[in-house]
Amino acid sequence: MIVAVTCAGKSIDSPLDNRFGRAESFILFDLENGSFTFLDNEQNLNAAQGAGIQSAQKIAKSGATALITGHTGPKAFKVLSSAGISVYHSSAKTVKNAIEEFKAGKLEKAPNPDVESHWA
Repeated sequence: MIVAVTCAGKSIDSPLDNRFGRAESFILFDLENGSFTFLDNEQNLNAAQGAGIQSAQKIAKSGATALITGHTGPKAFKVLSSAGISVYHSSAKTVKNAIEEFKAGKLEKAPNPDVESHWA
């Protein structure tokens, strides 16, 4: 299982980025073998609008089946849910801490987005 985690850096020791659509990057963590890959999100970080939807599409194409982030808006949440990706909100300090919370079953699957749309 691949878990995508919003990240402000390039490794699992980097801070968790609380933003989803405008996250600096994503770490794709493979729970089976403990490996990870870096996925840049600079294009969406600087997007005028639509960052959440575009980031959600990027995660859907990555093969991840779960996402850990600080917050998600309604449009991104809808795209992620439609792609079969479960969303988990975390306030962990680092990507590594967020993954440990997930593996320990301390994170609950989000039933809804937790922030309003910026363009509503």
